[in-house]
Amino acid sequence: MNLTTTYLGLELKSPLVPSASPLSEDIDNIKLMEDAGAGAVVMHSLFEEQLILEKYELHHHLTYGTESFPEALTYFPDITNFRVGPEEYLDHIRKAKETVNIPIIASLNGCSVGGWTEYATLIQDAGASALELNIYYVPTNPDLTSTEIEQNYIDILTSVKAAVTIPVAVKLSPYFTNTANMAKRLDQCGADGLVLFNRFYQPDINVETLEVEPYVLLSTPQAMRLPLRWIAILYGHIQGSLAATSGIHNAHDVIKMLMVGANVTMLCSVLLREGITHIQCLEKDLREWMEIHEYDSVRQIQGSMSQLNCPNPSAFERAQYMRALQTYNPNSGRVYTPF
Repeated sequence: MNLTTTYLGLELKSPLVPSASPLSEDIDNIKLMEDAGAGAVVMHSLFEEQLILEKYELHHHLTYGTESFPEALTYFPDITNFRVGPEEYLDHIRKAKETVNIPIIASLNGCSVGGWTEYATLIQDAGASALELNIYYVPTNPDLTSTEIEQNYIDILTSVKAAVTIPVAVKLSPYFTNTANMAKRLDQCGADGLVLFNRFYQPDINVETLEVEPYVLLSTPQAMRLPLRWIAILYGHIQGSLAATSGIHNAHDVIKMLMVGANVTMLCSVLLREGITHIQCLEKDLREWMEIHEYDSVRQIQGSMSQLNCPNPSAFERAQYMRALQTYNPNSGRVYTPF
C-alpha cells in the first residue's frame, strides 16, 4: 500500500505532516516524528519581531552613549519570551537535517516586507527543504483597504521567492473577501503551495486582574470544515500544492482532506494532546481504511471528492447552505461532541 504524496515538489513517504508547534523545538522530538511515520516536519516559527529586535539590539550596542534611545526597545517583545533566537533557529535546522531523512520545512511568521528576504536566504543555506510563510496579520486600521492588505501578501511572497530557490508555501488566513481570487494570485506569483488555514488565536480577559491575556485553544474536529470546503473548491484551479491544517484529529479527518484534494494533512493539536506517537495510530487507521475500501495508494484518493469530481458540485456552495437549513431537524438528537 503506497502512502507517498508530493508536496511543494517534494516526494513524501506519507501525507501526515506535523505542523509548526513547540514540539519541533527539540531534536529528539523531530526524530520521534520521523520514526512515528511523519512525511515531513514543519519547524516551529521564527517571528519577524525576533529579527527586528536582534538588529535593533546590535544597533543599540554599537551606538550606546551617542544619540540612541534605548527605551525604544520596550516597543518590542521581551527577548526572553522567545525560546529560540535567529542564530539558534538556523543551527536547529542544520541539526535536524543531520538527524532525520525526511524534509524539514522552516517557518517564518510575520506581516511585513523586510528582514524576511535576508533570513529566508540564510534558512535555505542552513539546509531547509522548503519554507512556509506564516503571514499572521490582523488589520485593525479602518482606513486600510482590502486591496492594500492583499498586496502586502503578494509583496512578501514576491520578495522571498526572488531570494531563494527552495519551495515556498504561504499559510493563508480564511478572511479574504474572495479567498479563491487570493489563492489564484498567490499561485500566479509563484507560491509552490498554500496552507489552509491559519488559526488566529484570540485574547481573553481576566476579570479578576482586569488584564488582557493570551489564551490558546487547541482545535477540535469541527475546525476542519473550513479548510475542507476551500481545498475542495481550489483543487484543480491552482498549480501549487494544497496543505490542510486545523481540526485534523483522526484517520477519517485525514481521508476527508485527501478526498477533497489535499496533498498533505498537517497535525498540531492532536499531537499536543495525544503525543507524537499518535502519528502511528493515524497511519494504521488510514491503511486499514484504504485496505477495506480497496485503495492501493493515497494518490487514488486525492481529489476524488473535490468540487471538480464529486457528484454534487453545489455541495460546497450556497445551494447546500440553504438545503442544510431546510432539512435540519432540531429533534434528531445529534449532538456534536469534541474529541
